[in-house]
Amino acid sequence: MKRKKIILAYSGGLDTSIILHWLKEEYNADIIAYIADLGQGEDLKKAAKKAKEVGASKVYIEDLRNEFIKDFVFPMIQSSAIYEGSYLLGTSIARPLIAKRQIEIAKKEKAYAVSHGSTGKGNDQVRFELAFKALNPSIEIISPWRIWNLKSREDCISYAKKNRISIPVTKSKPYSCDRNIYHISYEGGILEDPWEEPPDKMFESVKPLSKTPNTSKKIILSFKDGIPIKIDGKSKSPIDIFKILNPLAGKHGIGIVDIVENRFVGMKSRGVYETPGGTVLNIAHRAIESLTMDREVMHVRDTLIPKISQLIYNGFWFSPEMNSLMAFIKESQVNVTGDVKLLLYKGNVRVLGRKSKFSLYNNQLATFEEDNLYDQSDATGFIKLNSLRLMLSKLKK
Repeated sequence: MKRKKIILAYSGGLDTSIILHWLKEEYNADIIAYIADLGQGEDLKKAAKKAKEVGASKVYIEDLRNEFIKDFVFPMIQSSAIYEGSYLLGTSIARPLIAKRQIEIAKKEKAYAVSHGSTGKGNDQVRFELAFKALNPSIEIISPWRIWNLKSREDCISYAKKNRISIPVTKSKPYSCDRNIYHISYEGGILEDPWEEPPDKMFESVKPLSKTPNTSKKIILSFKDGIPIKIDGKSKSPIDIFKILNPLAGKHGIGIVDIVENRFVGMKSRGVYETPGGTVLNIAHRAIESLTMDREVMHVRDTLIPKISQLIYNGFWFSPEMNSLMAFIKESQVNVTGDVKLLLYKGNVRVLGRKSKFSLYNNQLATFEEDNLYDQSDATGFIKLNSLRLMLSKLKK
């Protein structure tokens, strides 16, 4: 009789290492470790080796960076999605892709269940499991943090020691950290006090303002249908765009956000984020839209930003409503094409100029000088008609 299989989303850290061992013991199954490469900059071969040592029957290392940027990050930038006015959703947008590939591996391996290391208090458990259910309604989901008797980090360390699981535990980073090619997030530990300032040494990609250059940097970003394709006139792959923009923006102190956000599960939490390249891209994208996008299309799209952001944050990427909204976003981006000139300096991204062959800007209409296209006397009737309801409401009082 064949043993059952469980696919575990594995990182190589404390939680997923003890989860791997616990699943094997508790379910008497073969545990297949799945490691998603989203550009976190870690030694994934080392993590795979550790998974085998802990007891994984097989290990998958999947390079998802290109798919992550093209099919998830870029559409999000096209939609200008920003959660609660600040958060660029770097962790949120990664979860549906991780879940998607996990379900694909489960199908390939004929596994009956998938598992993850998210806690019962966070958003990630919801994001993973909503995606699992959307992609394979019949899959069994095992969420150890919600069912085992380990209640704290100390319990996890004791479990690791008892079962001879080699886990380096250090107090040098008293907070949790999640990284991918788009951003880095920090929460918990010393950050749980919203008044406590995050230490400069915590940040991995963005320099403190006091250590940024005293000279500015100008760059030109080129877009085609809302997608960045060039830097300073040179074509770049999606991965290379971030490999260039992340260190460049980080060098100039760009991309740190410190917010108290509303989790989907009902509590407030403090999150600190580094999104250097993503910050530059979002600002540049809005700039080229201002030149090329129809006014009413833009205004409709802008009303959808809170909803799209909420759907991404809450884990509804694979939902009927998101499919419909993203179809609109894709259509809205046709001809959002051209160049944006930017200045990077001391934590700021300043738009210096924009140009496009699809520009809707007309010098002759916009000028304050004499023109033959716009009859200023026409504004009289326009104002009278638009003020009619205001006058009537006042007369009724």
